[in-house]
Amino acid sequence: MSYSAKIGPSILSSDLACLGSECVRMMECGADYLHLDVMDGNFVPNITFGHPMVECLRNCVGPDPFFDMHMMVSRPEQWVKPMAAAGANQYTFHLETTTNAGILIKEIRESGMKVGLAIKPGTTVEELAPWAGQIDMALVMTVEPGFGGQKFMEDMMPKVSWLRSQFPSLDIEVDGGVGPSTIHKCAEAGANMIVSGSAVVSSDDPRSVITMLRTAVSEAIQKRSLDR
Repeated sequence: MSYSAKIGPSILSSDLACLGSECVRMMECGADYLHLDVMDGNFVPNITFGHPMVECLRNCVGPDPFFDMHMMVSRPEQWVKPMAAAGANQYTFHLETTTNAGILIKEIRESGMKVGLAIKPGTTVEELAPWAGQIDMALVMTVEPGFGGQKFMEDMMPKVSWLRSQFPSLDIEVDGGVGPSTIHKCAEAGANMIVSGSAVVSSDDPRSVITMLRTAVSEAIQKRSLDR
């Protein structure tokens, strides 16, 4: 197995007036990567930030932190080159937003970024499957995209389990309502990249929460390798 446990705080849960220092704080607390939610007010109702903010954050935190861009936008092809230039490392677009996933995957790769492919709760995992061999990461949304603070949707776990069984080395990310009370379900299903917002960012001790999440996932990965 070539995948490992990675914890990515969702910085949208931070104090947005202090986003640069919040990113630094999360990395110092042991985050493996940073999850950045880009919303356009069209694909989802809310508006967040775009590539100018990403460029500012990159300049603030330096070259090392891995920026996982969750592009909740209706025209993901429009922002590939600007995000690459701004310093994004991975470009995760929604399958629901394009009829040309293959072309978009190619464009993202040619821009020097890794490729993530996300599905909303209402999209079947079988619709993602044809692209699984061409992407670096699959994102299974465990809430409806666009709003923080929603309740974790446990009925999305069969999607994760199916992906892990079919694509054993794929990075599988979960996003939405994930924290200490739900991490074991995600880990047992086979998720290895964990997006966590308020559970980490708003904690009095983010370091211990990140460690707890990572330990749960690492133990599940180890168990899976022993069971094979």
